[in-house]
Amino acid sequence: MSGRTALRWSGYVAIAILFAVACAYLSNWQFTRNEDRSAQLALVERNYDADPAPLADLIPAGADLDAADEWHPVTMRGEYLVDRQVLVRNRPHGGTSAVEVLVPFRTLEGRVFVVDRGWVPPGSDSPEPESIAAPPAGEVTVVARLKPSEAAPTSGRSAPAGQVPTINLDLVATEAGLGDEVVASAYGLLVSEDPAPAETLGTMPTPSEDPGPHLSYAIQWILFAIMGFVFIW
Repeated sequence: MSGRTALRWSGYVAIAILFAVACAYLSNWQFTRNEDRSAQLALVERNYDADPAPLADLIPAGADLDAADEWHPVTMRGEYLVDRQVLVRNRPHGGTSAVEVLVPFRTLEGRVFVVDRGWVPPGSDSPEPESIAAPPAGEVTVVARLKPSEAAPTSGRSAPAGQVPTINLDLVATEAGLGDEVVASAYGLLVSEDPAPAETLGTMPTPSEDPGPHLSYAIQWILFAIMGFVFIW
């Protein structure tokens, strides 16, 4: 083998090694994503249908939501602050850009917890809903599943008065004019109300049980790395 040929083959091998390293990195990334997804599914399975616990048991006054308690149902008694209702725009429900209805709930202990009561489709000629079913009046027992506050928008998205672009609880509290008594680390997806309202909103979908394609992608990247050397051979 001439020196020029040997140099060319050395270049081929070097390219194959670099390609294999890149594939190994991407494969490891997909394995990590698969582990994260598996942990999310295990969390939902453990918490979603658990017995409701008092709000103060899972989020004591002055404390934040523990990530291990996401999806866990909590029970509260108090009344809705209907005049502080806030809408979340552009939520994908029912094949439309729906709005979700957030209503602050003041517990008998004086804390304010934001409840996502469900969604409403946009109007026939407007993105604004034509009507929104009211929550039950007076003292109510509410069961809701815990969800963490969403990130604030980074793209400069805004919303009209009375609406927010995302369920970031700092934005919600500001828009609703809530004080320091609001629970700022979590909100609740409505499960039930007692007494029941005269009309209900669209219910929130259950979490997906799909593990995703991450494991198959990870294996594919390993095969691509091997194929790089097979191609040279």
